[in-house]
Amino acid sequence: MDRAQIKSAVAKALEEKGTRKFTQSVDVGINFKGIDFNKQENRLNLEVMLPKGKGRVQRIAVFADGQLALDARNAGADLVIAGSEIPTIAADSAKMKELLDYEMLAAPNLMAVVGKHLGQVLGTKGKLPRPIMGGSVKDLAEKAKKTIKIKSKGKFLPVIHVPVGTENMPADDLAENIEAVLEKVTAKVGAPSIKSAYVKLTMGKPIYIGAKPEAEAAAAAQAG
Repeated sequence: MDRAQIKSAVAKALEEKGTRKFTQSVDVGINFKGIDFNKQENRLNLEVMLPKGKGRVQRIAVFADGQLALDARNAGADLVIAGSEIPTIAADSAKMKELLDYEMLAAPNLMAVVGKHLGQVLGTKGKLPRPIMGGSVKDLAEKAKKTIKIKSKGKFLPVIHVPVGTENMPADDLAENIEAVLEKVTAKVGAPSIKSAYVKLTMGKPIYIGAKPEAEAAAAAQAG
């Protein structure tokens, strides 16, 4: 799957965007073969930094006290949460729900506190904060704004779906993001384990990248 094939599929997907009252996400789906995702060691748990970003405004929350909290505010964090506030958030379902809209960072000494009080909810949603280590808060926040997680979940079916941007982004930017996802996944599972890949808008039909597998094409024809 080269860049030209990816861009062609993206262009076809974007033809269907029409006029809607919301901005549709652009997702990439990958079908696998020969991998048993019921086995823990085969499951995907990857992070990919999208080179062209997510196409949406991404808010950042930081769990921190003292100087690190001040650094987070100066870096433009949308929400700074002190360690003493964590139990209060855990007891408030509305605040917990709101927190899921953020990408999160945390001071290393607060990771255990976050895990104890918020881990059950954040872990289930794949939203656990990243520890603030090895860089400035500003740099880590900018990276978090562009990073997506690819994780096997549910019934561990041999397929993943991940957002790579929005319908308002240029096709070239979306193609570059998709290429980054495919490269990361291929590095994990190997090219022979990837059966097919496709692009789709939230309300659109899947557009396969390259040739559509015969079996899937036959199934789609029968369904149609």
